[in-house]
Amino acid sequence: MTAIRYHIRHDTLYRYDQPVGESRQMLRLTPRELPGQRCISHRIVVIPEPQRTEDFPDGFGNPVRSLHFEQDHDTLLIRAESWVELDPRPQPELTASPPWEAVRDELIYRAKHIMSAKQLEASAFLFESTHVRVKRDFADYAAADFIEGRPLLEAVHGLMQRINKEFIFDPEATDNSTPVTEVFENRRGVCQDFAHLMLSCLRSIGVAARYVSGYILTRPPPGKPRMVGADATHAWVSVFCPVTGWVDFDPTNALIPEREHVTIGWGRDFGDVSPLRGVILGGGGHEPEIAVTMAPEAEFESLYTDADAPVGDLLQVNFQSQSQGQ
Repeated sequence: MTAIRYHIRHDTLYRYDQPVGESRQMLRLTPRELPGQRCISHRIVVIPEPQRTEDFPDGFGNPVRSLHFEQDHDTLLIRAESWVELDPRPQPELTASPPWEAVRDELIYRAKHIMSAKQLEASAFLFESTHVRVKRDFADYAAADFIEGRPLLEAVHGLMQRINKEFIFDPEATDNSTPVTEVFENRRGVCQDFAHLMLSCLRSIGVAARYVSGYILTRPPPGKPRMVGADATHAWVSVFCPVTGWVDFDPTNALIPEREHVTIGWGRDFGDVSPLRGVILGGGGHEPEIAVTMAPEAEFESLYTDADAPVGDLLQVNFQSQSQGQ
């Protein structure tokens, strides 16, 4: 199979109830450069223009753009556009991975045990974080798949499939603040929740796993065209295996990502890789309006008939169309 190229557009619009006098925003909207993933081009357009910008990698190596606004504004429009090329990913041999207990034991701290650089990196993803809990309940749930001597990746694959089967995708059941313990109890949530749940299960038994944020190619209903702005960001998990390195698993779709997942970044949980996070002075009540589109290269020209219109006008059209379709 040959490489496939995607166009990704991620629009965010804030309409503030009151003028914002000063604002600092951190954007994580730039696809990472990875083996098998190349960011061919990328641009971020911001209206109004910030007074200062800065680009830097965060502690996990994710690209970050910092924006600083020092003048009054009552709206904030941010468009991130990327062309990304993906190579076919070789699927891992699940049964060829080491027993899961052996991988766990290698990451346990003990006197005079010297870890490799890769093991030290992985050990940062063993602990609780803001959205991930280490609890006996999660360890007990994982135990059905992590039986004695089972290959690590085979056990992780089994856990992924069970979460997909036993939990219901329900966008109305949770929000960004819903605790993972509540998701576990109610058996409902969205991709972010299922990623946090799977991470909680894995870390509770001593397996290093990280949260991955990005995009996934969606397909419109049969006979319907792809709609601009109808997609969303996606989340999945990545597990450390000393033989193969990090291996991704998508519990929402019960699959190992191949050529339809684009990685933006990773961290301990959603809080480390939120697409847009900041602080403002003023503003009153406000909720972001978000429109995401990921499309294969072959669909680009037919999908975007407004490519030469002003960015501000385009954002207004996209958000109006999205709200009318819901």
